This record gives sequence, C-alpha cells and structure tokens, in this order.
Amino acid sequence: MPWYPVLILLVGLERLAELVVARRNARWSMERGAIVRGQGHYPFMVALHTGLLAGCLAEVWVADRPFIPALGWPMLALVVAAQGLRWWCVTALGPRWNTQVIVVPGLPLVRSGPYRFGWLRHPNYIAVAVEGVALPLVHSAWTTALIFTVLNAALMRERIRCENQALAMLGEVP
Repeated sequence: MPWYPVLILLVGLERLAELVVARRNARWSMERGAIVRGQGHYPFMVALHTGLLAGCLAEVWVADRPFIPALGWPMLALVVAAQGLRWWCVTALGPRWNTQVIVVPGLPLVRSGPYRFGWLRHPNYIAVAVEGVALPLVHSAWTTALIFTVLNAALMRERIRCENQALAMLGEVP
C-alpha cells in the first residue's frame, strides 16, 4: 500500500516528538536533583526503535510483502491503540516521563492514568511491545516483527530491572 511509508513516517515523527518532550522533562528533572540510571542500554534502545522503522520499510520493499487486509487493518488498529496508551502514560507522568531512566528524589510514585492499576506496572512498555509487533504486521513484515520482539524482550528485561533499582534506591517500591 502506498500509504504504508506515510504511516512509518508518522510514527517516526511521533518518536521525534517524544524526544523533544523527553529533553524538556530531563531539564525539569535535573533542576530537581534527578538521578539518571541505565545510560548503557539507552543507545541500544534508540538503535532498536530506529531499526524497527527502517526494518518495516526495508522488509516490505525487499521481500515484497503484501498488504493483507484481514491482518493489516486489525494491526493498524493496534498501532493506534498503542499510541494512545503511550501518550496516556506520557500525560499521566507529566514532566517525570522520559525516554531515559531518570528519577527525582522525594517524589512519590505516580498513581494516576494507567499507573493507577497496581497490576500494570509498566504500561508504556506494553505499548512498545504491541507497536513492535503490530506496526510491521500492518504490511506483513513478519521478520521485522519477530526480530524486534526478541530484541525488545531482552532490552525490556534490562530496562525494567534498571527502573526498579532506581526506584528502590529512593525507597519506592513499584
């Protein structure tokens, strides 16, 4: 479908908007004595998310992946839902949301938005996982979906461990 590259471009622009928000929020956090953790895995995360977008386009083009409406339309709905969940998280966390692991001493855990559900500790990562499967499958790029999912699972294991340690260091238990 000729609109698929436009969809990937829109998701890429959304990622750039995230970086703008994250940079602003990092300044806010640093002004309040923030602690930054997990810088070692951050470049891998940036590369993985960039690779997802590039992989979606490359696989569709190189492997001539078709758009299958019975798969593509539900996957597009999941992509939109994942974006909604992601921005619900960003809104709920306000200036504390970031693409990096940054915690501000003395601030309590956020318990609003999707964070009010105690059983749902990392809702933004659910959005990332859903998007990582659904975005490639909008246009049958199953190899990209599989590779991203496997690499993202390893990254999320490290990322969640890092976040939990940072919060525990502050005396907060997620």
